[in-house]
Amino acid sequence: MLKQRVITAIVLLALLLPALFAASAWPFAVLTLLLIGAAGWEWGRLNGAAPAVAVAMGVLLALSGAAALALGWTFAPPRWLWAPVAVAWVAGGALALRGGPAGWPKLPQALRWLLGLALLWVAWLAIAFARGVGINFTLSVFCLVWVADIAAYFGGRAFGRRKLAPSISPGKSWEGVFSGLAGVLLLAFVWRWADAACALDTPSLYSRMAAAWGAAGMVIGCVLLGAMSVVGDLFESLVKRAAGAKDSSQLLPGHGGVLDRVDALLPVFPIAIALAAS
Repeated sequence: MLKQRVITAIVLLALLLPALFAASAWPFAVLTLLLIGAAGWEWGRLNGAAPAVAVAMGVLLALSGAAALALGWTFAPPRWLWAPVAVAWVAGGALALRGGPAGWPKLPQALRWLLGLALLWVAWLAIAFARGVGINFTLSVFCLVWVADIAAYFGGRAFGRRKLAPSISPGKSWEGVFSGLAGVLLLAFVWRWADAACALDTPSLYSRMAAAWGAAGMVIGCVLLGAMSVVGDLFESLVKRAAGAKDSSQLLPGHGGVLDRVDALLPVFPIAIALAAS
């Protein structure tokens, strides 16, 4: 299993890093769109779609992203989009987690399909737009999610006592969440220092939030984003539990599916764009 995980991670990095650091933003947008299309297929399968319908959902998602590319939305998306999406994630995520795995299947199937495709499409648009803003900005958002996850894992293992959501993800604890948030705040202050000390291509998410909201606003924004990365993770776990699935698919050997790797990114990128653009 470990060997599979390492090989898959190396292959993904070999594809993603050249696309991320390419002179133009479109290779990264296209590659991530292919991954999001695969996630759309996984979403259909997890929500009871027939095989052909699940494939059609993935294709539809990819075509919708291609249309956004053609319209130039990856460079200049509608500015009104991000704030409603942020509110929807905060309010809708809370409602979904409150309902738990038993509540999710009670929603009409067509609504679940549409909701998932919309969330995936908006998340991809935010990721593609972030790359257009700059590599430093994009990496600062990705690293926020990764640091929150890693710090939560080790903090939970060391100090975890109180379960966060035992019916959804028994391994998560409140202590892990707080450790993750502490890691995010440390990352933010270190990255802001790096922005000032180094000649980077663009300001990071943290510098943009500090410029727009002040240091206190940056701290609040980081806490919100760290918390929403947990919500994204729990939301996908909820959907998998409702479907009786351990992984979203086996597209990424040793890692599960694409949704298993991007779940925490889905709310974070749109909300990060909303906070940075304010």
